[in-house]
Amino acid sequence: MAVNFKSISIMNGYAFLRVCAVLGIIFSFTQSSYAQIHLDRVSKAERSDGLGYVVRFHFDQPIDSFQVIQPASDLIQMQLFGNNIDTTGIQLPELGGKIQEVRLYKLEDSFGVDIYLDQNVYVMATAYPDKASDDLLLAMTKSTAYEVEVYTQQFLAKNWYLNINPDNALDITMIPATEPDEDYNEIADKLKFDTIIIDAGHGGKDPGNIGYRHTKEKDVVLAISKKLGEYIEEYLPDVNVIYTREDDTFIDLYDRGSIANRHEGDLFVSIHANGFHDPSVRGTEVFFLGLHRSESSLEIMKKENMIFNDGKREVRELTEEELLIYELAHSGYISTSERIASMMDHQFSKRANRKSRGVKQAGFVVLYEASMPALLVEVGFLTNPSEQRFLSSEYGQSIMASAIFRSIRDYKEEYERSQEITSSN
Repeated sequence: MAVNFKSISIMNGYAFLRVCAVLGIIFSFTQSSYAQIHLDRVSKAERSDGLGYVVRFHFDQPIDSFQVIQPASDLIQMQLFGNNIDTTGIQLPELGGKIQEVRLYKLEDSFGVDIYLDQNVYVMATAYPDKASDDLLLAMTKSTAYEVEVYTQQFLAKNWYLNINPDNALDITMIPATEPDEDYNEIADKLKFDTIIIDAGHGGKDPGNIGYRHTKEKDVVLAISKKLGEYIEEYLPDVNVIYTREDDTFIDLYDRGSIANRHEGDLFVSIHANGFHDPSVRGTEVFFLGLHRSESSLEIMKKENMIFNDGKREVRELTEEELLIYELAHSGYISTSERIASMMDHQFSKRANRKSRGVKQAGFVVLYEASMPALLVEVGFLTNPSEQRFLSSEYGQSIMASAIFRSIRDYKEEYERSQEITSSN
């Protein structure tokens, strides 16, 4: 789209800034490229004209350039360009109010900024340098819900801490198989890794965690579970996929394990999404059954072991004795679970570029009831606004499902290769 700057020059300053914001034009300023710029403080206030709000970035020198986008009614994002911006000791505004939170992310040549608004606030955002200082001002003008909804459709939210290569993260092509020898073919049917149980956590009367913008865990994990099943059916046609639920149905924790056992599964994968009172907490976790080794594992275990009886919530805690007996009786399952968990964690962190919170053990009832290798996967925190947007999007769900798929595919290939070698020997 061409811009006639001669016609723009006759507009008033505010109109010019509005056009530039819509077109995504980046403002540039002249300054020494060697001087360090200090961002000492970010403050927020209501506008003096009563028509909106202002966020002020307190710089001691003009920055190189900046950009503003508004991908959602409650999210404004900015990118502050400059290799030499220093935020040491920065003061950020208090949480809460119409402008809920301001977050900064250090990037290679700039800073990313997320500004979260109260969900009942509807504004249109523009930014401009303050004429009386070196500060940068973000002006938010009150508007209608409809106008904001239409305006935000042109932008795609940025995940500052992610650098996903879409082709790499979504690549689920098969690894060329080697030809098994004749001895292996004779016992192959008994050694096949051919049934996977996919368990979408919660469901029905049990919503699971309630995240940012009232996102329900049960909906997010069902979408990821079905994408995972589709990948397996397409790329591993010799593997049978069994779902514990395929719609918004409540399934008891004990029944989920029973479903897996009835179908003689080779792997049980229970998919969940986390939540925490601190919205900055993020990342994936992969659990296999065992004694919890940390306080955080214990807290997640208590949430996931919630049982619904007659409309009441009860926590079923496995005793230390039960877990020790299980470890002794099913050491092979636990070893396999840990191996697949490590492969899945690798896929999350290296291919999907998610923050990893590690592979852990905990006493989950749903894993205890499944007599096979079993994992519980926390794909991220719905209470983190950025992760909520990612996990609620079809793109993000595809990224997570493909990462889980690749770990299953790689383990299956590794397992069958080891069986081939064993039979040959």
